[in-house]
Amino acid sequence: MPVELKVPSVGESISEVQIGDWLKSVGDTVSQDDIIVTLETDKVTVELPAPVSGTIAQILVKKGETAQVGDIVGYIEAGAAGAKAAAAAPEKAASDKGAPAKEVFDRPVAEGPPATIPPASTPRVMPAAQRALHAAGLDASEVTPTGPGGRTLKEDVQRHLEAPPKPAQALAPKAPPRSAAPPGSSAALAARQDGRQEEVVPMTTLRRRIAERLVEAQQTAALLTTFNEVDMTAVKDLREQYQDAFTKKYNIKLGFMSFFVKAAVDALKQFPSVNAEVRGTDIVYHNYCDIGVAVGGGKGLVVPVLRNVERLGFAEVEQTIAQLANRAKNGTLKLEELQGGTFTITNGGIYGSLLSTPIINPPQSGILGLHGIVDRAVVIKGAVVARPMMYIALTYDHRIVDGREAVGFLKRIKEAIEEPTRMLIEI
Repeated sequence: MPVELKVPSVGESISEVQIGDWLKSVGDTVSQDDIIVTLETDKVTVELPAPVSGTIAQILVKKGETAQVGDIVGYIEAGAAGAKAAAAAPEKAASDKGAPAKEVFDRPVAEGPPATIPPASTPRVMPAAQRALHAAGLDASEVTPTGPGGRTLKEDVQRHLEAPPKPAQALAPKAPPRSAAPPGSSAALAARQDGRQEEVVPMTTLRRRIAERLVEAQQTAALLTTFNEVDMTAVKDLREQYQDAFTKKYNIKLGFMSFFVKAAVDALKQFPSVNAEVRGTDIVYHNYCDIGVAVGGGKGLVVPVLRNVERLGFAEVEQTIAQLANRAKNGTLKLEELQGGTFTITNGGIYGSLLSTPIINPPQSGILGLHGIVDRAVVIKGAVVARPMMYIALTYDHRIVDGREAVGFLKRIKEAIEEPTRMLIEI
């Protein structure tokens, strides 16, 4: 009997998801717990497993469309009998051309009224026909179905391709080329009046959420950015000196980010307003440092949070960042790993950025922007020398952070990076 595929609850604040990739097609057999479709939220991507073994009977919501938590997005025909019949039907149709195709969902008649599946809003297409449509760049609505129950068969697609064009079609102006997007994709090509084309792609749920958060920050906070520059010589020398021993002991390389994370903790202790937030008419000061590190995931920018960084050593910081970054790229971050945070660090330097004004992540009051390391001529003790320099930027909420505190915070970051021992003896 048909089993519903429902959108599960994925978090307290999430009521809507966007359908990602359908990993199974109509007619495919699945085992219990096989992943059928991915669901994209504004924070993470979750996978929807098969609740039972059987055959994919119907897909109600296509890739790119949205659904509410609890909505039915498809049906599975449960039981081995339905699965075997579905697997055998395409082979039978291919071997007996011209013969009526066997019903994919045939099964022994049971007593009582048969279970029904709500009618689909799109033509029911056999898997072999779906592949043929994709290869020919056709839509199912352009092909006349002849299979049982109004199903589109592979032979229907071949018959459509071999048929001569109608006179009206021959005289009609040539249509613009079709989109290369696969069937079910949300991308579409829109023709302009001047003959050029534009691709229309709906925003992903994650991208929409990013846009909402950035606009919220601009509209609710009094944002201001201050800059400084840092001589990276001391940090580079330390990395070269201890890299081999560090890698051998902790099985991970010593990077630049751990130095800036520890320097940020040191500066946040001295300037607690940068680690605070506005809550109504109150200012909430955090006596802990949960630092978010912005990383580029497979579907966009995400900010996983390192908890209680003031208790972590360099190796723990590096290991945690590496683990979170890998999960961000694979889309397997947990929702709780993206929530909270009292301060954020973003590194545009890995993409080649020289200078930028980052936007804070509400309700936080500050974000530190790192940039590319470039050898520049600087004056040290009256002599012009070349040093590896980095511009750093602090965007802050001027409602609770004064300019003096913001400049002092960034100056402390500079001091801690240029003389890392200052962090150890706290001067």
